[in-house]
Order: sequence, then C-alpha cells, then structure tokens
Amino acid sequence: MTGAHFEITFMAAAPFWLLMIFAPRLSVTARVAASPLTVLPVLTLWAVMAAPVFPELWAAVSSPDIDTFRDLVALANGAGAVWAQIIAWDLLLGQWMFLESRRLGVSPLLMGPLLVLTILLSPLGLLVFLVLRPTMRTRTRPAGGAYERVGGPANP
Repeated sequence: MTGAHFEITFMAAAPFWLLMIFAPRLSVTARVAASPLTVLPVLTLWAVMAAPVFPELWAAVSSPDIDTFRDLVALANGAGAVWAQIIAWDLLLGQWMFLESRRLGVSPLLMGPLLVLTILLSPLGLLVFLVLRPTMRTRTRPAGGAYERVGGPANP
C-alpha cells in the first residue's frame, strides 16, 4: 500500500501545478494558488506514511545525522513520508513563485517552464527565480484584480 500512497502523493499536487502552468490567467488559479490548504491532501498522505515509522522519523529530525536519515529512507514508509514532505513544500514554494510572478507582471511563458523546473528540482527553480526576480518589472494591477481578491496587496 505504501507504493500506492507514494504514487498518489504527486497526483494530489499535480492539479494545482497544472493550473499554475497551463491556466495562469484564470481567476480560479490565483485563488487556488493563494490558499495554503492545497497541501492538505499531500499532508494527509504524509501522515499516513509517517505514522508507522514515527519513531524513526523523530530520531532522524531530532538528532540529524546521515546514518539515521539513511535508516529512515531505507524504510518504504520513511521514504514515502520524506517524498510527501518534499512535494508539499515544493507546492507551497511553487504557489509563492506563481503569486510573486503575477504581482511582478512576469509572462506566463517564462513562468511556466520555471515552474516545471521547480517541480523537478525545486532548489534550482527557486535559485533561477530569485536571480531573475530583481530584473522582473513590477506592474501595478488594477483594483479588484484577482490578486487583490485573494488577499494580496494592490501596490506592494
């Protein structure tokens, strides 16, 4: 069953990534991206996989060393829990990048590939985004735009 949970973990996050990459201009996409609740399905899967190996997981995070971590990920549920945690954080990171790109007026044609890179290698995707971010122009969005409706500032 752990293998199925492992596979389902990415599928639980995929719809949100697909919206941000392929439907970035829809108002529903901005509302979804602004919600931290998108990670709840992934975190539920994390809990299902982490519960059976919680002592090993706690040992790995409370006194981190490479051997303890290696022991954790050698367990199917341990590897699955770590994978779910990565997927959840990657999704939150992707949502922040998406919202920040909208605030800055970055073209979806640039952000789409950058979000794909973030799905695959989030540290590299974040690094590229942070390097490019100062060169991205800030655009004033009209009052009542999707970004403002989901709680973002009108003029940061």
